[in-house]
Amino acid sequence: MSRLNPVSRASGGGVSVGQVLLHLLPAVFLFALFACVGLLHVTSRVLVVDMGYRLSKAEAEERSLIRENDRLKLELATLKNPARLEKLAREKLGMSMPAGSRVVALPAELPGKKRNVRVEARDARGVRVAERGAPH
Repeated sequence: MSRLNPVSRASGGGVSVGQVLLHLLPAVFLFALFACVGLLHVTSRVLVVDMGYRLSKAEAEERSLIRENDRLKLELATLKNPARLEKLAREKLGMSMPAGSRVVALPAELPGKKRNVRVEARDARGVRVAERGAPH
């Protein structure tokens, strides 16, 4: 009874395409808004996961560098060992401890005072000795 026949719609008594689009426009905007919010949420989650992977990789690199630093500190301590240095000096460089009379104690230098230094090299039994000369 309230049904319109197709002829009356075509003649202008019915709903136009513009009116239908006008009624659908809020729904389309709402859908677009939800889609944008969803994309932003997914993007932020992807960025958080990516940052977590980068943080994990950086922590693993930190642990590796700390291990290498500890190894290098141990190697340095081993290389600076006085007993090892003395052994190398005796065996490879042919050095020996000087006699007590050959050891010269120098006075301590004051921080603000400059001194003229003269270096000499002597040959005594094949040993080169460097000495500081007296100030001029």
